[in-house]
Amino acid sequence: MLATGVRIGEALAVYWHDVDLDAGLCSVDYAVVRVKGQGLIRKSTKTGFGERTLPLASWTVEMLRRRFAETGAQDGPVYPDSLGGLRDPSNTRRVLRETRGSEGFARVTSHVFRKTAATILDEAGLSARLIADQFGHSRPSMTQDVYMGRKAVSRQTADVLERSLES
Repeated sequence: MLATGVRIGEALAVYWHDVDLDAGLCSVDYAVVRVKGQGLIRKSTKTGFGERTLPLASWTVEMLRRRFAETGAQDGPVYPDSLGGLRDPSNTRRVLRETRGSEGFARVTSHVFRKTAATILDEAGLSARLIADQFGHSRPSMTQDVYMGRKAVSRQTADVLERSLES
């Protein structure tokens, strides 16, 4: 989730056939959801903007290569449950809570990984449109309002004004 900014349900819905390790790409077209009477299913993302193919950092590709080699999986979820099926996002959140503990880390939720990815991309100077595309948002304003930092004062503003208004 940190490597791509995807939501927890999207990460858990990725199957090995969605990942191209040679090209360093991952297709994100589904999310894991629980449907009453059916259990866990892979459901298409909410909108067409949610369906996207994301480039992966080299360290992510290497991590996935190791995971693939260790599991020997040919298909199925990249992050399966103990029986090899879809992992429940709610159970995964619970495991994260138990693993992180509560003292000093209660704020660390699965969504923090998404927000951290957005912050890294924002601080690198990427446009709101590019980050919105990465996150599967149709509107960059949504990405800006929810994920991109506010009240971040930068020396750049004074530098630009100084250069523009020099006599």
